[in-house]
Amino acid sequence: MKNIRNFCIIAHIDHGKSTLADRLLEFTQTISKREMMDQVLDDMDLEREKGITIKSHAIQMNYFLNGEEYILNLIDTPGHVDFSYEVSRAIAACEGALLIVDSTQGIEAQTISNLYLALDSNLTIIPVLNKIDLPNAMIEEVSDQIVDLIGCEREEILHASGKEGIGIKEILEAIVQRIPCPSGNPDAPLKALIFDSIYNSFRGTITYFRVFDGVIRKGQKLKFIATGAEYHADEVGILKLNKEAKDFVGTGDVGYLITGIKDVSEVKVGDTITSADNPAKEAVKGFQEVKPMVFAGIYPIDTQDFEDLRASLDKLKLNDASLVYEPETSAALGFGFRTGFLGLLHLEIIQERLEREFNMSVITTVPSVSYIAELTNGNRIPVNSPADLPNPNILKHLEEPFIKAQIITKSEFIGPLIKLCMDRRGIFKNQNYLTTDRVELVFELPLAEVVFDFYDKLKSISKGYASFDYDFIGYRESNLVKMDILLNGDPVDALSAIIHRDKAYDWGKKLCQKLKELIPRHQFEIAIQASIGAKVIARETVKALRKDVTAKCYGGDISRKRKLIEKQKEGKKRMRQVGNVEVPQSAFMAVLKLD
Repeated sequence: MKNIRNFCIIAHIDHGKSTLADRLLEFTQTISKREMMDQVLDDMDLEREKGITIKSHAIQMNYFLNGEEYILNLIDTPGHVDFSYEVSRAIAACEGALLIVDSTQGIEAQTISNLYLALDSNLTIIPVLNKIDLPNAMIEEVSDQIVDLIGCEREEILHASGKEGIGIKEILEAIVQRIPCPSGNPDAPLKALIFDSIYNSFRGTITYFRVFDGVIRKGQKLKFIATGAEYHADEVGILKLNKEAKDFVGTGDVGYLITGIKDVSEVKVGDTITSADNPAKEAVKGFQEVKPMVFAGIYPIDTQDFEDLRASLDKLKLNDASLVYEPETSAALGFGFRTGFLGLLHLEIIQERLEREFNMSVITTVPSVSYIAELTNGNRIPVNSPADLPNPNILKHLEEPFIKAQIITKSEFIGPLIKLCMDRRGIFKNQNYLTTDRVELVFELPLAEVVFDFYDKLKSISKGYASFDYDFIGYRESNLVKMDILLNGDPVDALSAIIHRDKAYDWGKKLCQKLKELIPRHQFEIAIQASIGAKVIARETVKALRKDVTAKCYGGDISRKRKLIEKQKEGKKRMRQVGNVEVPQSAFMAVLKLD
């Protein structure tokens, strides 16, 4: 055990952790020159294209120092805020972390939030200054930022370049010398933490785990504590670039387990594996169910593809256990699924994967968040869409989710960014100067205000310099109302929204104006109304297409023309009662582009 080191890499998006991981694998000869490619641990096409890590990965390296062989287990983590749940699990499986900071950009929001996660788990932090070969690297300034942030000595900061392979030997030596070896009792009952799972169409679910106490053996009968289910270990082993089967995986080591489970949702990330015959007294601390934050409806463009869409979502869930969905119907869009996501990037990735991997053309409705309704009888029920809202006569109040947002930006953008957050009903909490021109702003914001286009606005105001990170802090009571959109008196359920009363009038007016531009003219007049309950708060009218019925009356008496116009008017009235309004797909996405 004394020669095992478990560590992860934490960093903001695009600070070069996947490239640095490539160099570590190359230097320890875990990967041959022939197998080497950029971002070797990111095996999804989308990860390569977007340059981000979506799934965390684990790999084992062997490293020789002073004649001794060390086993280094690297658990790579995603950098984006939507996947911070996976980061927290990966951190729980380690004793140390490489904190990577881009020397051209300095410390960003996710660097800080992931660092706090690591410090909460008492990890040893090794600060690494990356990309020092670039001409615009600010080595001295960023070193000062790191010293201020984690209180280390300047000499402890390692300088590296993932691209050029500078400083890789020093990083590996620091991992061996600074990170403690795992502590644990090989003779105690088995206790192992699940930090990830993937699906293989031949073998079923493959579980990645870290052993804290005891030994996990091939053929052993195992129990998963959170679900209470029992399985046989068909195969255990360690994670090289390809999996290597072993007879057992010992205390302190990281490995994989195949039990023939066909459903990935039976394996909960953060659960504890123990022996069925001699179970551990308690689980590894920190298991939580992953909670979706953003909800959207996904509907097939052709209603006959509903079953295909269900099959595609089932297959996606095998690789992504945080995806939650249930069938729902909409009068406007037909049959579809109400789907829960961890955030907007997660939504975008699922949509992309449905189109690429399963060839599905889908309509995604406007994203919303999950509210909690307190009823007059004291019950509390979740409300994931406006259709779930209980009747006003039994509703006591509505509560909405709030987040604590950290924004790190240049000092010249403070004013516009504070205004942006205040406009979104933000509560200003703190302002902290990291250096003379970099500021950390802390706000409490309703999640519903962040879901739409907050991130885009933030980036455009700050010219791309601001970084954003958030944590969920709980539900709070708010003055929320349900706003319906009526077309000729009929509500369109896909366009209704739950919204703060102060913003309802402005929102309703803008939405009606936008729909007036998007809905094509029909043979009859269309009234577009926004209403709260029975009260109409905004109205626009799409004029009817008219045929000039008086064209044949050149000259002659005015009463003749009047008669023809009146007759046409009667026909239009009748047509309006029976005619259907065709609503184009662009109208359902109008809410996203209101500004």
